[in-house]
This record gives sequence, structure tokens and C-alpha cells, in this order.
Amino acid sequence: MNEPPLHSSPFRRPTEASRIAVVRDTDPYAAAREALAAFDLTPARGKTVLLKPNAGRLAAPDAGVTTHPAVVAAAIDAFREAGARVRVGESPITGVNTLEAFEVTGIAAVARERNCPLIDLDARPCRRVALPDGHVIRELQVCADVLEADLVVSIPVMKIHMHTGVTLAVKNMKGCLWRRSKVELHMLPLLKGVGDRALDIAIADMSWALRPHLALLDGTTGMEGLGPSAGTPKHLGVVVAGADAYAADAVACRLMGRRAAEIAHLRIGAERGYGVIEIDRLSVTPDGWERFAQPFAAAPENLSMKFPNVNVLDKQSCSACQSTLMLFLQRHGDELAAYVPEGEKLNIAIGRGHEDLPAGTICVGNCTACHRESSVFVPGCPPVASNIRKAIQRDRPGSS
Repeated sequence: MNEPPLHSSPFRRPTEASRIAVVRDTDPYAAAREALAAFDLTPARGKTVLLKPNAGRLAAPDAGVTTHPAVVAAAIDAFREAGARVRVGESPITGVNTLEAFEVTGIAAVARERNCPLIDLDARPCRRVALPDGHVIRELQVCADVLEADLVVSIPVMKIHMHTGVTLAVKNMKGCLWRRSKVELHMLPLLKGVGDRALDIAIADMSWALRPHLALLDGTTGMEGLGPSAGTPKHLGVVVAGADAYAADAVACRLMGRRAAEIAHLRIGAERGYGVIEIDRLSVTPDGWERFAQPFAAAPENLSMKFPNVNVLDKQSCSACQSTLMLFLQRHGDELAAYVPEGEKLNIAIGRGHEDLPAGTICVGNCTACHRESSVFVPGCPPVASNIRKAIQRDRPGSS
């Protein structure tokens, strides 16, 4: 079998248990510096280090949607002091401009202060990487800058995710996939006779090739509930670091009141030998670190419970359309009762996996275009949230 392009970590001694550092501090920069200080970063000397935060959306610092800029600043400083050439890169969700996202998230400001290059990972042509161990995907379109870096550091924010349970260091590497190829992981058909979702299997497939050399997880302010972008900020005040992204994710899961074995993409990857998720096999500091844990509220299994006037039909959607719909519902969900007869619900569909839909369904996003003749279609990839409201008003005039 071919060796994966991102493989062994120089920050881990082969004979030791996976070391994970957990630091709690009210200062995100101080917490991240202390977490990184638990590791010998000298192997980065003279190397090109790509820092991969979660900066794929337009969200302000402390919103819990994107990585806190102070955590990114700490990583820039720590690796620079170790003698590395540091740069920060991202490939955002569809419809988001990379450099604008860096500005809005505050990452551009800390990078400018340090004269650290910011990279739009989508700017160059991709490189195709075969996945000989892939179960649902056999090839990736990877951003060239990722493969050209000597070392890659995944710097996610700790969040609940509506489709994958959590999104942490392993899943954050999905932002190394080129442009719209990220969306394809959400479009895979269901596997007959397999209990796991194709998306979770695909993330595990991806991580054969894209496992970071170091994980630095921002748990200063994370997100619970309707993550990855429409949930509630959750202040935890911790930073987690480790050379095994799976192990770091497992510790982060425990801090969020979860168990990694319950997160399908982590369980699948660990079963394949990509990392360790059993807490008792890890060396976690400090002693008593679990006292920092605070349960994160899960995403509701049925969004109709949160928005009682709406029936959300979601099959194989991507996070871009999810985010658009959640933004719309948060802003206008209370108004929707005026558009449906008493006792009924407004059907809204996202995703490409629908064979049949009730007549009059509000179909959101280009993936639902095949139902446009029997529905109210809102085009876009993703569509603008305000256009959903306009479509409903046009379809049901006089309601309000």
C-alpha cells in the first residue's frame, strides 16, 4: 500500500503513549502557548508549517464558529520561535471568500501583526491523491499548498455538528480539500447493509491521506446545539494539543461530554489504525483534566422540535445549505406559523437525496432542483437566506 502524503508525526516519540496536553486559562493565547509547550517543536526548524484553522465561515471571534485568532497567533509565534516558516491557509465552504473570512474572523489581523502569509488554498490547481484504503471515496482533490508543506497543524474550534456529532481536528482537515470537492463527501449514496453514514465513512477515508502532524484544538469558546454554525456559543476555556489527531479529538470529546467511540468517523478511523481514541491508552496531562469537562448540548434529532411550524427534510445536504437554512429559521422561524394552516407544517427540503417530496415543499439549494416543477424552488449554492423568505411570501401571498 502506498504511504499517505501526511503520515508520521515528528512530534511524537514512537515508543510512548499518545501524549495529550489540556490547558485551562481565561486567556486563549496563554492557553495555546502552554499547550504547545508540552511538545518539542524543534523538528519544525527549517520546515514549512501550514496552520489550518477553522476559518471557513464569516463569523466574528468568540462566536464559537471559527478558531479564535489568539489561538492561531500562539501557534504562529510558537512555530516561528522553533525556527519554522509559518503560513496560515484555508479552503472555506462554498460561497465564502477565503481572504474575507480571514478578515472577519480576526485571523488576518494577528497574521499581519506577525507578517505571516495567509493562503487561499483554493487559488491554485488541486492535486489528486489516490485512496487505496478508501471505502466510499477512492480519490481526493487536495489543495496543493497542503501537500507542499512539510508539516500541517490542524487548529479547529470544538463544536457539535448536526451530521457528524462533533467537528474537531480530524474533520477540520476537510478544509484541505479543493473548492467544491468538499461538497462531494455529503453527496455520497447510502450504503446498503452498512449502519454508518456515507459521510462519516468518507471522513475516515479522507484521514488516511490527511492526518495532521499536530492538533491544537480551540475549546476557549466552542459551539453546542445546532453546530457547526447555527448553534450557541459554549465557553469552555480550554485548549487541547496532541500529535495524534484522533487521540486529541477523543480527549476533546470527553471534555464536551461525549465519547469518541460514539462519533462514527472517529470510531471508523481508529478501527483502521489511523489513531487511538481509547482514553486509557493515552497519556493526558494534567492529572484530573476531566474536571474541566462541561457537557455540550447535542444537536436536536428533529429540527421540527426546535422550529415547531417547520418540517425540515434533509437528505445528503452539505454544511453550506444547512447553515443558510438554519440562519433563515433562526431569524424568521417564529413568523412561519402565518404561512401554514393551523395544525400543519411548512415542508422545507435541502440536499440531493430526496426521491419524492410533498407538493408545495420549499426546496432550498441547487441540489433540490429536480423537484422544481412540484415545489417552490430557491436556487443557489448555497442560496441567500433572505431569498427563502421571499419565495415563501411569493408562494403564499397575503399571509403576512
